[in-house]
Amino acid sequence: MKIALVGSSGGHLAHLYALKPFWEKYERFWVTFDKPDARSVLKDERMINCYFPTNRNLKNLLRNTFLAVKVLIKEKPDVIVSSGAAVAVPFFYIGKAFGCKVVYIEVFDRVDKPTITGKLVYPISNAFIVQWEEQLKVYPKAKLFGSLF
Repeated sequence: MKIALVGSSGGHLAHLYALKPFWEKYERFWVTFDKPDARSVLKDERMINCYFPTNRNLKNLLRNTFLAVKVLIKEKPDVIVSSGAAVAVPFFYIGKAFGCKVVYIEVFDRVDKPTITGKLVYPISNAFIVQWEEQLKVYPKAKLFGSLF
């Protein structure tokens, strides 16, 4: 199995990295921002840089959509996993169109309201994971896994 781990740097990257016991045994690559924290955390990992800022930035949404097409055609992952933010959206939609399974993990700090990314990828996610029981009211079809930390 080949996994694409897609997300912003910072807290979203920390969420994905916390899943190391899951992903470390598989072939994988990361799509994230070219920032110091990402370069440091992923120094021994294969990292593909995406465009940022992403939130409410149409130009970078388009650039990341073209990047998603290019990367997903080349890499052919079986699964795309993300905890956000906006860079997940084009990778999920393009990946789903290419037959990838898509797994989204809603962020820990949004308990009673959906994130924009969560709202956009919830309908197409093969698995949508939440960390708080209260989040099931927002995402009734989600799976409750509890805290990643």
